[in-house]
Amino acid sequence: MSNGAYYTGKYRNLLLEYGYGEAEIAARVDQTWQLLFGDNEATRIYYPAGEEMGYMLDTGNHDVRTEGMSYGMMMAVQLGHKEVFDRLWRWSYEYMYMSSGENAGYFAWSCNTDGTKRAHGPAPDGEEFFALALLFASHRWGDGSSPLDYGAKARELLHVCVHKGEDGIGHPMWNRDNKLIKFIPNCEYSDPSYHLPHFYELFALWANPADRPFWKEAASASKQYLKLACHPVTGLAPEYAFYDGSPNDERGYGHFFSDSYRVAANIGLDAEWFGTDEWMRLQTHNIQRFFADKSPEDYRRYTIAGEPFEEKSLHPVGLIATNAMASLAHSEGPFARASVELFWNTPVRTGTRRYYDNCLYLFAMLALSGNFRIYR
Repeated sequence: MSNGAYYTGKYRNLLLEYGYGEAEIAARVDQTWQLLFGDNEATRIYYPAGEEMGYMLDTGNHDVRTEGMSYGMMMAVQLGHKEVFDRLWRWSYEYMYMSSGENAGYFAWSCNTDGTKRAHGPAPDGEEFFALALLFASHRWGDGSSPLDYGAKARELLHVCVHKGEDGIGHPMWNRDNKLIKFIPNCEYSDPSYHLPHFYELFALWANPADRPFWKEAASASKQYLKLACHPVTGLAPEYAFYDGSPNDERGYGHFFSDSYRVAANIGLDAEWFGTDEWMRLQTHNIQRFFADKSPEDYRRYTIAGEPFEEKSLHPVGLIATNAMASLAHSEGPFARASVELFWNTPVRTGTRRYYDNCLYLFAMLALSGNFRIYR
């Protein structure tokens, strides 16, 4: 497992290894950033707001989500766009951060574009991306005055995620007993796509010293959880799952659908950063094999056993991207190169549903080109 970039300092450019040209790859990375963060109305998802702020628009729901804001910050710190990063963080801290109530210390997961809150609850996938993006920004650019004291803000957030509720007010984002991330703080089940053991390994280095053992245990717990949640034949994971990994279909989210796509991408990035293992290779083989004979136009909702529903995928471009990103865990696999080729030949999405697809698209482009890096 010591073959990851964390240990070697070398990030694989899998696109280059597969025969794409170095200049062509660099141009595609830059082009993808420009399409999402520039002024192309058909593809953009980033919008400046005033002189110092900006937001990522969920174009399908016309709101601003912690998912998108934290994703945008991670994209910006990876590619060195400090102004965009700071605009997104200022907006998030100004409008999404909750300073009172049972969720004080967390971020409201959905806001209108004018900053008014549409919800007063958090979504943990936003918090974990906020925290690591802030830590990377602290290491890459240094800390400024609040709210640009990135490192301090990240450690405060991670502390709240673990210790919230110890005073009887609110709930932690991780179950403190089994160390598993929750779907939302006041429930006791999970979302497999929220599990980012490669993030927790870094939190175990940079969080408050007292919390570092917790994050190390969380990394191990999440790795084991993913083995339970991903189907042993198809590789498909449900959107929501109980702590034993079994699908939670109480609200209709016990199948492979939009959230689930991220599991493959997360495993790919974990492999890139910290090294792959036999289960990660098998999991990647299984999910890429499952989709190898399916046309993106016919991607659907599936049971985790692979039985299709009539309902078509809402985000087929995102699924193409995540399955390609998984190739980092099993680059010599029989379906890896074809998965990457399909991604390379697929343009970013246009239209009202483009937000989620194009976030996953840029992450895949970063990872496959060796540009999704750990900043220490």
